[in-house]
Amino acid sequence: MKSTSRARIWRWAALALSILLLAWVLRDVDVVRFLRIVAKAEFWPLLILPVAIAAEQLVRAFKWRQLLQPLRMVRVWRLFGATMAGYLANMAAPVRVSPLVRAYLVARLEGLSTSTLLATISIDRLTDGLVFVGFTVLALVFAEFSDATGALWPTLMWGGVVSFVLFCVLMAGLFAGRRWFERPSAAPVLVGLTAWLPRTWREPVSGVVQRFFAGALWPQGIGLPCLIVGSAIAIKLLAIGHFFWVGLAFGVALGLVDYLFLMVFLGFIVILTGTLRIVGGFTAGAVYVLQGLGVDVETALAMTLTIQAITVATVAATGAAALWIQGVRLSTLLEVGGHDATER
Repeated sequence: MKSTSRARIWRWAALALSILLLAWVLRDVDVVRFLRIVAKAEFWPLLILPVAIAAEQLVRAFKWRQLLQPLRMVRVWRLFGATMAGYLANMAAPVRVSPLVRAYLVARLEGLSTSTLLATISIDRLTDGLVFVGFTVLALVFAEFSDATGALWPTLMWGGVVSFVLFCVLMAGLFAGRRWFERPSAAPVLVGLTAWLPRTWREPVSGVVQRFFAGALWPQGIGLPCLIVGSAIAIKLLAIGHFFWVGLAFGVALGLVDYLFLMVFLGFIVILTGTLRIVGGFTAGAVYVLQGLGVDVETALAMTLTIQAITVATVAATGAAALWIQGVRLSTLLEVGGHDATER
C-alpha cells in the first residue's frame, strides 16, 4: 500500500517537474512566429527523415543478428520487425517494455528462449553504451557550446566516466555469469540462493536465470565483433543525422561537431528523464541545447517537435505492419510486458 502511494506521489511530482521544466525552456517562445516557421518548412527533407529513422533501426537489427549467430541465424527483417514492434509497445505501455517484447516476438518464431534473447539484447545495449561513451569523448574534446554556468562540461565528463565503468562492469558480469553457470557446482549453489522463494517458484526462477546467462555470448574471431562495433557506430551516426535532415527543413545548418554534441547531450537527457519518468525531457533538452548552438527558440521548438512527430509516425507504421505480418495484436504485447514472459 505504501509503495503504491509513493509511486503515485512520484508520478505527480514528475509531472509537476516536467511542466516547470518545459515552461522554463519555452518561456520566450513567440507562438505566432513559431507557426510561421512551421508553415514555411521545406517538405523534401522531412521525407528523408523517416527513411533515416527506419535505416537506423535496420542497422540495429543487423547488429543483433551478429550477436545471435552463436545461437541461431535469424533473418534481419524479422529482427527489424520485432525491434519496431517493441518501440510501438513502449509508446502504448506505461513502462519500458521494448526489450521484453523484442525477445518475445523472436522467441515465438524461432523456438528460442525469451530469457536467452534478453541477454543478447542486454549485450546489444551495452555495446551501444560503450560506443556512446566514445562519442562523448569526441564531443567533449571538439565541441563548443555556450554554457554560462560552466557545469555542463564537468557533468558530461563524469557522466561518461561513470557510464563507461558501469557498462564494463555489467558486460563483464554477464560473461562471468555464463562461465559460472557452465560449472557443475553452479546448480546446487543456485538451489541454495532460491531457497527463500516459495517452493513453486524455485524451479522456474532457476530456469529463467540459467537460460538468461546462456545468452551472454560474444561471437568468436574478428569478423563478427567488428561488424557489431561498426554497426553500433553507424547507428550513432544515423542518429546524428536526424537533426541534420530536420534542420534542412527549417533552414538550419550546424557543424558536424555540433550535431555530435547534440546527440551526446540528448542521449544523457533521455537516460536521465526516462529513469525519473519526466515527460517532455527530450523536448526541453533539445530546445535548450539547440539554443546553445545558436538556434532561436521558435526554430528549435519546431525542429524538436517535428522529429518527435515523424519518429512516432514511423514507429507506429512500421511496428503495426510488423505485428500484422506476424499475426500478433498490440494488446497481446502489452500483456507480455505486464507479466513475466521470461518463463520460456
